[in-house]
Parts: sequence; C-alpha cells; structure tokens
Amino acid sequence: MSRVILHIDMDAFFAAVEQRDDPSLAGKPVIIGALPGSRGVVSTASYEARKYGVHSAMPIAQAYKRCPQGVYLSPDGRKYFQISKQIKAILQDITPRVQMASVDEAYLDITGCEKLHGTPRQTALLVKEQIRKQLQLGCSVGMGPNRLIAKIASDIDKPDGLTIVMPEDLADFLAPLEVGRIPGIGKQTNKVLAKLGIKLIGQLASIPKEILVERFGEKGGESLYRKSHGISSDFVGEGEGRKSISKERTFGVDETSEEKLRHVLLKLSGDIGRQLRKENRSGRCLTLKIRLEGFETHTCSKTIDKPTDADDVIFNKAWDLYRQSAYTGRPVRLIGVGVSDFDSEARVQLDLFEQPKKQKTRSVYQAMDAIRDKFGSNSIKPADAYDGNVNKEKVEGGRKKEEN
Repeated sequence: MSRVILHIDMDAFFAAVEQRDDPSLAGKPVIIGALPGSRGVVSTASYEARKYGVHSAMPIAQAYKRCPQGVYLSPDGRKYFQISKQIKAILQDITPRVQMASVDEAYLDITGCEKLHGTPRQTALLVKEQIRKQLQLGCSVGMGPNRLIAKIASDIDKPDGLTIVMPEDLADFLAPLEVGRIPGIGKQTNKVLAKLGIKLIGQLASIPKEILVERFGEKGGESLYRKSHGISSDFVGEGEGRKSISKERTFGVDETSEEKLRHVLLKLSGDIGRQLRKENRSGRCLTLKIRLEGFETHTCSKTIDKPTDADDVIFNKAWDLYRQSAYTGRPVRLIGVGVSDFDSEARVQLDLFEQPKKQKTRSVYQAMDAIRDKFGSNSIKPADAYDGNVNKEKVEGGRKKEEN
C-alpha cells in the first residue's frame, strides 16, 4: 500500500507572525531580514510585499528599491522557534509520525489515520484548521505518496492551498511543471538544463538515466533521474533530520581586519557548538564559507577523525581553513562556518576513559549553555567574542526604530 505523506509549509511564516502580533501591519508589505542600508538579504516577505517583486534571498538594497514603502523588520529567531515548537505539538496531536524539516516546514505520515480523522483529504484540512484556530496562522499543504511529491505539491497553490497527488496521477502531475520546481535544482543546474532545451520535468523524465549520468556525474545524474520520475523516500521521522548546522555573518562594509574576522568566527562557532549540544549531535566535517566582493563565494571543508560539538575545535578548524585559504587579506562581505557529517548515533556519548581535561571542558560548555538558556545568548561568551547588535530593529517607510 502506498503511504500518504503530507508536507506542511507555513505561508510567509516570519512575516505572518509579525502581522499577527502587530495588527497595524495587517495588509502592509512586510519584509523580514536585513534592514535597508545594510548588506544582507531578505529572509521572508509577506504576500503584500511579493506583489512588488520582493522575495527571499534578494539583496535588501534591491528589495528597498522595489518596495521603499515596506515595513522592514529584523528577525526574532527566538519567537519563531517557539512558535515552531507549537506547530509541531499541533501536528503530533494528529499523528505521532512528524518530522520538522525546518522552522516553518514539516512532514507528516498519515497512513492509516482514516479511523481517527477520516479520509486523507479530511486529515489535511484538519491540519490547516488546527493551525489556523490555535495559532492564527495560515499554511499550505501538499499530499503525495512520498516526501518529494508532497513538498512540490505544497508549493503549487500558495497561500492557504491544498494540493493532492494520487500515486496514479504522479507522472501527469510532474510533466508540465518547470524543472525549477524540483527541490535541489539550483540556478546553475537549471541553466545547463535550459541550454539542453529542457525546461519541464516531463522533458527531463524522457532522458535516459545513462545520458544524465554522463552529463551530470553519477550522483547528480541519478538524482535528476529519480526526482523527474517522482521517486523519493516516504520515511518520516527524526532519523532523516537536518544534515548540517551553520551560522554566518554579513558585514555592513567589506571587512579587511583579520582580528575582526577571527572574533566573528569565534562567536559563530560558539553558537553552532551550543546548538549541537542542544540537539545531542556531533559532526566530523567543518566547513568555512566566505563571500568576497561581487558576491564571489567560496567554501572549503575539513574532515576530522572524531565527531565534535566543542566550540574551540569548531573555531580552530574554521580559522585554520581561513588562514590556509587564498582569500586572506581580501575584503570579506560574508563569513560563515558549518558542521555536518553527524555521528550516526546522533548523540554525544562520553568516553569512560576520557581525559579529565576534556571532561572539564565539556562541563564548562554545559554550564555556559545553561546560563545562555536562562539569560539569553549574549549573557556569557568568550572574552574576545565579537559583540553583535542585540536590539530588534524596525524600518518603516525609510524611518528606523530600535526596540530593546
């Protein structure tokens, strides 16, 4: 029997939360992300803002040119995370098989829930109803026989949509869609496919796998073939959680001071270490991301022997990657660090014979985490960690306000 998978995608989540919490923002173009005058990007745009061509990942300067009358807000990550936990609780009341894919996305396996909630369609409508009733937020839902189809379907009819794809209709559903609808196909792959005259998923599905592998490599070709035919995992559970944790910082002016870059990497490494420990994860692959002038972006990685969740290990490896790179001395627009290749057991287990020094270091990190959880992320940090702006900022119609 085919499984029934739902993908829940909150509509303009960050912006919708702010509009819900501040009635004066209702009906206004709200843009969450960097503020005008800075060098960051849009995180989320309300549907009112999208009418002006503003979308996520757009440079904030470009967004402001298109919508100068918009309300620009810096994100409130802590609030969004708490609401995400509420969303998960609502979904778990419907089925225990829930996996949060991000702060505003989730997969549900509702196979066999008919006796509890009625038909799969009725269950999907129940999800939308409960989120609207309990949180006053809207979401779009896609339903399909696997995760890929459910995710593509949830994006078809936004906002507040419901798209159902039955197994027998899978090929007909995918064929007329643009290849860009497939998750994981980026701009470069899209350009290559366009040069080959491939614009629709149906066209991609007609190409033999051998040709795709020859053109895009074994891994890339296999992935394109499977996705174009709607082949994907139908597993929903924590075992397929996120594959990496990363943090980055965009500078208002290109940064040339190595000392400043060092301080920023130290702070980012601490944030990642804390998140790893919170999720009981440890990783072996450390990645440095750096963006130079003209959006020239590079990444470099290093794999270590033993998985780690330690701030100092993450920082030292990231700093080594920077110092050994060809980009030292060049002005930096953005710098970031990430940890991936998580331990298969996904839980940090203390070695019974671990050296006392390591045990002491771990105890210090755990104490710091407890203080930050209680008093905020900036309540305690390494002595030379870079101080970021902790005020919530708001720009409306070009006027900037600060809210402590």
